[in-house]
Amino acid sequence: MPKQKDVELDNAPTENYNADQIQVLEGLEAVRRRPGMYIGSTDIRGLHHLVFEVVDNGIDEALAGKADLITITIDEDNIVSVSDNGRGIPVDLHPQTGKSALEVVMTKLHAGGKFGGGGYKVASGLHGVGVSAVNALSEWFESTVRREGKLYRQTYKRGVPQGDVKEVGKYPAGERSGTIQRFFPDKQIFKTIDYKFDVLAQRFREMAFLTKGLTIKFLDEREDRTATFYFEGGVTSFVRYLNKNRKVLHAPFHVSAPIEGNYIEAAIQYTTDYNDSVYTFANNINTVDGGTHLTGFRTALTRTLNDYARRNKVLKEGDPALTGEDTREGLTAIVSVKLPEPQFESQTKAKLGNAEMKTQVEAVVGEALGEWLEEHSREAREIIQKGITAARAREAARQARDLVIRKSALESLSLPGKLADCSLRDAENAELYIVEGASAGGTAKEGRDRKFQAILPLRGKIMNVEKSRLDKMLQNEEIRALITAIGTGVGNQFDMANLRYSRVILMSDADVDGAHIRTLLLTFFFRYMTPLIEHGHLYIAQPPLYKVKIGKEEQYVYDDHALEELRKKNKNGRFDLQRYKGLGEMNPEQLWETTMNPENRTLLQVTIEDAAEADRTFDMLMGNEVPPRKRFIQTHAKNAKLDV
Repeated sequence: MPKQKDVELDNAPTENYNADQIQVLEGLEAVRRRPGMYIGSTDIRGLHHLVFEVVDNGIDEALAGKADLITITIDEDNIVSVSDNGRGIPVDLHPQTGKSALEVVMTKLHAGGKFGGGGYKVASGLHGVGVSAVNALSEWFESTVRREGKLYRQTYKRGVPQGDVKEVGKYPAGERSGTIQRFFPDKQIFKTIDYKFDVLAQRFREMAFLTKGLTIKFLDEREDRTATFYFEGGVTSFVRYLNKNRKVLHAPFHVSAPIEGNYIEAAIQYTTDYNDSVYTFANNINTVDGGTHLTGFRTALTRTLNDYARRNKVLKEGDPALTGEDTREGLTAIVSVKLPEPQFESQTKAKLGNAEMKTQVEAVVGEALGEWLEEHSREAREIIQKGITAARAREAARQARDLVIRKSALESLSLPGKLADCSLRDAENAELYIVEGASAGGTAKEGRDRKFQAILPLRGKIMNVEKSRLDKMLQNEEIRALITAIGTGVGNQFDMANLRYSRVILMSDADVDGAHIRTLLLTFFFRYMTPLIEHGHLYIAQPPLYKVKIGKEEQYVYDDHALEELRKKNKNGRFDLQRYKGLGEMNPEQLWETTMNPENRTLLQVTIEDAAEADRTFDMLMGNEVPPRKRFIQTHAKNAKLDV
């Protein structure tokens, strides 16, 4: 370990700090040097973000009423093509730069028709860095414009134009104008260029829900898969889609209204579920961290339901008011706002900051919902009664949680007795293995590195939290042990600052029971510890399925495909095969070497690419409705694989 002063000397700045040390990144070089600032990351999420940024330009044309069709194609070489039938990017000379407007849009940051110049009243691509950032991060990019009967084209390499914008022909009279963008992501930037059809399709479905009258066609020539999305009902259709496998209490409530130059739209439907599913959008961008529009919606919902309940004696005098948490139990809602000057926290647009949105959404939703409740008294009373039941359960959950905390304080600072903790107290470098069964837990405890690896064995299958309220869940011993060991709390009490391990790793057998246990655990984390997934702390271990002995050499094989490849390579050699039915069949040294040693192991990081679709899928797989789950299993059984 180097001494502290040595570290300081190694990182010491040069003595001559002058103008020579000031570096200016010209043009799109800043994007290439710091891609995460513009697209979030350089993993598969960033790769998908490229497509979304380009499609957003077509969406803007649709929002302006100038386009009704967007077609996305991925060919066999992973080349992406996005075409729309909008007005086409202007190609005439830009007065400030003296260059074609197309070249300015494609190569200059913060350039576009979305800054009050009259090109767009509402746009999802706010910052003007979207398509130019994609251009910078592409090995090559080709932009073709159909405008006023003529075809124009310009090509680029890593953001640099390969010549001027040129007229390359004409298109048939009577056909619509538009833009065609083709690009190939830069392998120097991205860790993978293997697009996921389902992830992209989910986002395109979302875009179609939020843009009435728009058709989105998606063709994947690699897998010969296609999908077309068009929804006449808009956000109401979106709510119905999310509740497809849930028992609903009423037909969707819908409101849409212009207000002070902005536009507010919301759809609401309650179900018999215990969790809420509320998703917010600003100019069709999924604001996953919410913002002022979500705050306004929640305020309107809580205030309006309480006002109705008091006025109609559903809540008696002296009864406590329903909290926001009570009024959201079983709620499915979409809140979509469109505004000319949105203020997002960053280029990735996770949170809306416009202060006026709170009061505007609150006013529009509150007034319309109040009228709807008066006109639908039976449904109104059923919704409020559900909230009252939720309030009682919340109080029971608080008492159960307090009991857990008091009991934990008496039992040596909260750690469950079955937890074999690590000696390291630095959460950043510590990891927790959640292991199925006492046998496997014992093997893992012996095989681990005690310095930084903790083991929590679970007894059998934990309860299905999709079918239980929080108060019932907190009575379950295995779930209490999980919550206590991780340290963050759950639900509204979740606090990332108290996380005890940077990596929480699910390790279960590679069989049907193991898969079921893993799904139960994933459901728990998705519903009650979502930030753990969002911040990349949840993983799934990959133990080997087989041990193969070829001659005197032994090796481990992790899936059937790899085993088949090994068989092909060793047709004539002696081939001894051992199938591991469970983790407990391995000795501690084998488990360490194959599954727990950071130098050899494979961990799958659990991510949420699309929260709304994940919500619907967990509800389908773990909820009360059997037929949808049966159909899903029958449809996907042959293609089953772990893909998180």
